[in-house]
Amino acid sequence: MRILLVEDDKKLAASIAKNLRAEGFAVDHAYDGLQGEEFAAVNTYDVIILDIGLPLQDGWTTTAHIRRDKITTPILMLTARDDVADKVKGLNSGADDYLTKPFHGAELVARIRALMRRPLPVVQPVIEKFGITFDPSSHRVKRESKDIILSAKEFALLELLMRSPGRIVSRETIMESVWDMNFDPRSNVVDALVKLLRNKMDKGFSKPLIHTLRGIGYQLADKNE
Repeated sequence: MRILLVEDDKKLAASIAKNLRAEGFAVDHAYDGLQGEEFAAVNTYDVIILDIGLPLQDGWTTTAHIRRDKITTPILMLTARDDVADKVKGLNSGADDYLTKPFHGAELVARIRALMRRPLPVVQPVIEKFGITFDPSSHRVKRESKDIILSAKEFALLELLMRSPGRIVSRETIMESVWDMNFDPRSNVVDALVKLLRNKMDKGFSKPLIHTLRGIGYQLADKNE
């Protein structure tokens, strides 16, 4: 899943990005409100994390402009001000949630995942499909009764496939969702990651679930269903 972080405090931004990447998110970082607005306009994100006190253009204005442009991505505002009026102003400008600094990294991740579920209320926190049980909150994955240990990137790829069961997911979609904008599209790292995930998910089982459709993309499916 892909996150846009708009935060001018470089030390804090590096800490947040490190924490989110460890959880399997791809993170793009903008340093001011204008750059954040530009990133939101040209890229697709699952959640935008936006500080209020930004240079060039504050978080309230940036949020209002993003909503003006019909971008419905959930926005989580960060604020150092524990003032009800500021929070109300942020929510009224189009933000979906707010978090007061300082905050714990685990709470930030929990709020992000809650926002990602909000537009799709039918999506449950634990996903079960094709004999796979996928729990984003605990990072636990099982196929039937077998526990499967995945790296952060493998986990992010599996989540993308689990949320699109039976559908073909293109290489480009994987690149945009699992990596940030610094990813080199000429790299074969997507194919390598799919191979690693397939080896873990299908090894020891008679029925493969992760399929490659040459020149099209990848699919999580039970071909016998």
